[in-house]
Amino acid sequence: MQRAVKWVMEPIYEQDFYDCSYGFRPNRSAHDALRALWKGLMDMKGGWIIDLDIRKYFDTIQWNKLNEVLKRRVSDGVLIRTIGKWMNAGIMEEGAVWYPEKGTPQGGVISPLLANICLHYVLDEWLQETVFPRMKGKAFEIRYADDAVICFEREEDARRVLEVLPKRLEKFGLEMHPVKTRLVRFTKPAKAEELKHGARPDTFDFLGFKHYWKKSRKGNLVIARKTAKGRLSRALAKIADWCKEVMHLRIKEQHKQLSRKLKGYYGYFGITGNYPSLSNYVRQVERVWMKWLKRRSRKRNLNWNKMGNILKLFPLPSPKIVHSYA
Repeated sequence: MQRAVKWVMEPIYEQDFYDCSYGFRPNRSAHDALRALWKGLMDMKGGWIIDLDIRKYFDTIQWNKLNEVLKRRVSDGVLIRTIGKWMNAGIMEEGAVWYPEKGTPQGGVISPLLANICLHYVLDEWLQETVFPRMKGKAFEIRYADDAVICFEREEDARRVLEVLPKRLEKFGLEMHPVKTRLVRFTKPAKAEELKHGARPDTFDFLGFKHYWKKSRKGNLVIARKTAKGRLSRALAKIADWCKEVMHLRIKEQHKQLSRKLKGYYGYFGITGNYPSLSNYVRQVERVWMKWLKRRSRKRNLNWNKMGNILKLFPLPSPKIVHSYA
């Protein structure tokens, strides 16, 4: 039922959504958002960035505010009432039912679309129609679901928006995270030598990648991306948990499953400039795999020489750049 309603509503709102929105939309992906952000910042030669984080966005959407937003575009009372019933439906956890007072349906097919509709009016439309035309310099926004960065050419513009942003979110019952939301100085260094001395600009994370300035092979200053430290740590922790669960399986079967996991990792993090991080990830995975193989009764004396022989028989997929932005 939720999917049927989504099929009805999605084409309506696709006419209204701005190009700056990429999350949970047809024919759009996180890599499209990353590519648009890179191009926008390179054209603007860096700038000042509001790294926006909305505290528990999906759990704090106010139903009455969402209802008001929906009625701006949807006049069918049946659809509005049906969505209202889903919002008021109880949630069963460990045999007990409780009724949330706000937030979108947990795990619901319709939830991403409703969240996008809400932020379209709360953030995208407000920025595009009201805020950006009043800026003294260039400005643009890139948003993927509730993860957004707002980029400005001038510092004064960024500080003005950062000052009024909490009030705008509060108007719709949302709250900006006071710690995770920050103003980033991401201006392009005047010379490559500045990167070696204390004048390096700040960095920021977006969609699992750390963005920073670096010197290219041709000697030009460019924006580079590599896997964010937190995402790398979580990925390795998941590999360790998986190795623990399957340590009883034959090495051939472990290798088959682990190879699929690595290819999936490359499928997302394999972007231009991130090859060193991918190589580091593979080396760490090999160490984790050896650690858990060593705990098997027959592999107590496993060392790197013997592990090398295992990797020759069962080689892991080499790092691969899947998304080339060049």
